[in-house]
Amino acid sequence: MTDKVLIVGGSGRIGSSVAADLVAHTKAEITITGRDSAAGSAVAQELGSQVKFLTLDLAEKEKLRNAIASSDIVIHCAGPFHYRDAIVLKTCIEEGVNYLDVSDHRSFTIKALNYKSAAEQAGVTAIVNTGIFPGISNSMVRQGVEQLDEADKIHLSYVVSGSGGAGITVMRTTFLGLQNPFEAWINGKWETLKPYSDREAVVFPPPYDRTGVYWYDMPETFTLPDTFPVKTVITKFGSVPDFYNYLTWWVAKFWPPKVLKNTATIEFLSTVSHKMTNFTDRFSGIGVAIRAEVTGKKDGKTAIFCSTLVHENTAISAGYGTGSIAELLLNGKLKKPGVWAVEQALPTDLFEQTMASRGVTIQGDWLN
Repeated sequence: MTDKVLIVGGSGRIGSSVAADLVAHTKAEITITGRDSAAGSAVAQELGSQVKFLTLDLAEKEKLRNAIASSDIVIHCAGPFHYRDAIVLKTCIEEGVNYLDVSDHRSFTIKALNYKSAAEQAGVTAIVNTGIFPGISNSMVRQGVEQLDEADKIHLSYVVSGSGGAGITVMRTTFLGLQNPFEAWINGKWETLKPYSDREAVVFPPPYDRTGVYWYDMPETFTLPDTFPVKTVITKFGSVPDFYNYLTWWVAKFWPPKVLKNTATIEFLSTVSHKMTNFTDRFSGIGVAIRAEVTGKKDGKTAIFCSTLVHENTAISAGYGTGSIAELLLNGKLKKPGVWAVEQALPTDLFEQTMASRGVTIQGDWLN
């Protein structure tokens, strides 16, 4: 019997990248959803005969439930997740269907994790934050932690070229992330930080080299200290060309919170940024780089393990992160009832195998 995968929001850039990965690595029947039937049908046709399109709005509760009930895995790609409740996950648990998402916001992740015991009792494996960052980045951290006898500090840095090959939804996510201060785990206690503050020059592999990154609120900020007994978790993000960093920093620092929390303001900033990156992408590319640095003890001495990843297309690499976990669920290699952040659910050996099968190279080395 052929496995059936439902990708909610699958006609968007990230969702269609997940679908493309599943087409390449599984024989599943894939249904992608969206609100625009013409655009969604065109995406499905481009992806090939394994994929069909279903017009669906998340507000159509009964239609959503029926689509979920006829699936083996549901993958939630309909962001921005700042606005989402956990109705898709809740329905999956009620219907006994495994669940993944590409969520990237603290509030949604907390909502999802609250369903942990319900998913466990239903025998449903639900894994959140499975894209590129969060997602592959979390597994790189787990890989680094396992190199050490004792981990003390995690420093995650990300940089994206231009639009990253994603759509306007990702632009909305960036500016929504500037609306509120957030808590980070630093030196064994929670500290409140301002988004896009404390610029730091971090050395990534070519072509990024030394690039500026800033504090940014990501789910990893609290899932990693929950997963690993470390004293500090740093999550910083930046863009190239660098002038995008300065523009974002300026908005975060000087625009009044009341203005930033206005929906019209977010739409204006997102639309302008999307148009700008559509132009600069031809010069900057649309790639991504991740640097995961873990400090701790090895053989009684202080040691630092650093892993890096570079990919030429951010959206495609996000598809790898989510698609690889869906593949593992479909072939029965991964089963862990409950709701989990990806680093809590995915063993390093399986992570390494699926990345290798997708041609993704993760470089790891000791810094001292």
